[in-house]
Amino acid sequence: MRLNEIRDNAGARKFRVRVGRGIGSGIGKQAGRGGKGQTARAGARLGGFEGGQMPLHRRLPKRGFNKWRPNRYNEITLGKLQKAIEAKRLDASKPVDAAALIAAGLMRRAKDGIRLLGGGDFKAKVTVVVNHASESARAAVEGAGGSVKLIEKKVLAADEAKRKKSAAKKAKAQPKRKAEQEA
Repeated sequence: MRLNEIRDNAGARKFRVRVGRGIGSGIGKQAGRGGKGQTARAGARLGGFEGGQMPLHRRLPKRGFNKWRPNRYNEITLGKLQKAIEAKRLDASKPVDAAALIAAGLMRRAKDGIRLLGGGDFKAKVTVVVNHASESARAAVEGAGGSVKLIEKKVLAADEAKRKKSAAKKAKAQPKRKAEQEA
């Protein structure tokens, strides 16, 4: 093989179709857009317009709800935990939390918390510190002699600031109310 023989694979490079270049090209005059009007113009599109009839996307009911700031959890199964303990990547004598799971290579990073799921046999006596645990996972851990500690949901800094501000406002208003009641 030589440098002058190097070629792209067949079909890898396509030429752009040049429209509106005369009737001889086959895609001249209106350039494949039909007649005049909104569909012939750039930018404006007909979305869900159905000639005045109520469009389909407005006829169908709205369903469901998407949370504005959903929590993303790392999901860990009991089978994975047991394998890590057997492989000596996790120490069963210490509590198993996000830092221990990252160090063991069971997850890359701590997201908003950990969700412990059942699935697989679990025999190790270990304390697991997680945000959520399924009923089957909790039963399996406690059946093996371990315990599951649930972490409270971490409060966002903005929410905490709002709570403090409203508490301060209420505290300020308390003396005024007492003075009004005495008068």
